[in-house]
Amino acid sequence: MFGLFSSPASDRSPARDSSLHAVLGTPLTAPPAVGQAEAQFGCGCFWGAEKGFWRLPGVVTTAVGYAGGQLASPTYEQVCSGRSGHAEVVRVVWDTSRVSFADLLKLFWECHDPTQGNRQGNDRGSQYRSAIYVDDPELLALAEASRQAYQGALDAAGGGRITTEIASGQRFHFAEPYHQQYLAKPGSRPYCSAQPTGVPLGDFPGASYLLPARVWESYDWAIPHCVLRGDNAPIALV
Repeated sequence: MFGLFSSPASDRSPARDSSLHAVLGTPLTAPPAVGQAEAQFGCGCFWGAEKGFWRLPGVVTTAVGYAGGQLASPTYEQVCSGRSGHAEVVRVVWDTSRVSFADLLKLFWECHDPTQGNRQGNDRGSQYRSAIYVDDPELLALAEASRQAYQGALDAAGGGRITTEIASGQRFHFAEPYHQQYLAKPGSRPYCSAQPTGVPLGDFPGASYLLPARVWESYDWAIPHCVLRGDNAPIALV
């Protein structure tokens, strides 16, 4: 990732309310309200991955951070060293009446290559591993079912074996403020390491997609790093 151990220029821009999402205007740290749910996704560099999720209709808020490691309060430098055991992840809170976990899983599987182990594109290290962390047992089972279905789709396309870690009980640590919604901030470097396979996720046991097909037209997974090419604003349904 660019700026491995230094804050980008946007961190020195005029003060903004860092407690609110830079695009959605919603609180970054609030727990899910009634009718909302939460999960964490690791798809390589969290800058591009976060943008992919905040654009989905029905997503309430997103934040980038670290999960799956051993340190109690990891810093970016410690995570980048590969010795803390954490993955770069995106925390997603969503309105369950507008977007389903299946929709989020579709974006997750399609936006990166889940077969690359401890890397994504040019980014190498355990912090860039593919991961889904969710505590709700029903959502955990749905994530497992989606993995099996996506492995079948990859097999049919001649792809590799999925290395994605799926687990519960992983504490989320918010990343430093300059990382939050990084790609939407003035002076940000247009960087994303994701290498989509081009293989779509179809139906799978328990899936209940809520988003219309036209939403996915905003993501062209035939183009590496294509999340960089889209608007920062959420995708409109009208």
